[in-house]
Amino acid sequence: MDEHKKKKILCVGLVCLDIINVVDKYPEEDTDTRCLSQRWQRGGNASNSCTVLSLLGAPSAFMGSLSAGPVADFIMADFSQRAVDVSAVVWQVSGQTPCACCVVCPSSGSRTVVLSDTNLPDVTKEDFSKVDLHQFKWIHWEGRNAEEQVKMIQQVAMYNSTLPPQQRITVSVEIEKTREPLYQLFPHGDVVRFVFVSKDVARHFGFLTAEAALKGLYSRVKKGAVLICAWAEKGADALGPDGLIVHSDAFPPETLVDTLGAGDTFNAAVIYTLSNGGSLENALTFGCRVAGRKCGFHGYDSIGEKFTDNQVKN
Repeated sequence: MDEHKKKKILCVGLVCLDIINVVDKYPEEDTDTRCLSQRWQRGGNASNSCTVLSLLGAPSAFMGSLSAGPVADFIMADFSQRAVDVSAVVWQVSGQTPCACCVVCPSSGSRTVVLSDTNLPDVTKEDFSKVDLHQFKWIHWEGRNAEEQVKMIQQVAMYNSTLPPQQRITVSVEIEKTREPLYQLFPHGDVVRFVFVSKDVARHFGFLTAEAALKGLYSRVKKGAVLICAWAEKGADALGPDGLIVHSDAFPPETLVDTLGAGDTFNAAVIYTLSNGGSLENALTFGCRVAGRKCGFHGYDSIGEKFTDNQVKN
């Protein structure tokens, strides 16, 4: 069991370059303005979650697509600096590494993202079949090319079927975007134990609170799964097979600085706690604490300095 705990957490999804402009107010259309600061940052939901997991002390690995060039060089160097395993990265021979232009406005708490992600192929079930699953205790999918991702999850189900329960890989999926093909990830297979659904998706289905979304969407997940929904300043809720809603309040920083990646931070902190044997209630609370603290500074570096295992358990 101890050996299993030492295994890595794999996040499958997007990595991109974020070019982040921090502004004192959101710019009006067709105007020239100066930003307060600008930086390059490795981005993408799955990529960001790997960063947070690593900073919290969990061995993490990333699987996604890159295209060789200076942007990929920057991304790979940053992965290395954060001690994220990139052996599962798929190098594509066509397409360009995605890039996002981000406008962060601390005065309003907004973050506006324009992503160029059009011609780089996503990883496939064939790519995934080459990965040694024995090294992982948890695999998290950021919903993207859902048809292929369903086939990857099926591979994990086959792998798990050969192992005793305590050695099986835990599977989670994130459904963030309001795209119909992604919704097939809700019910797929008994192997998916945790489903993270975004506020945007909840609203798309007509739900105005996290609790309403969980009750309304739970019939879409397989029996035994846990559905989790974070709702920014309202905190986060979860609903498991026992039918009980678990809630955590938000923990906003004294001064709001940067909300970019807060959701990815929440997901990572929840996974970190659950993968170490923490309860769902503790996981939600820790997720909200880490995400709230992250909103109080730019980037992610201070996360590892602020939290310890004791704070996860308490």
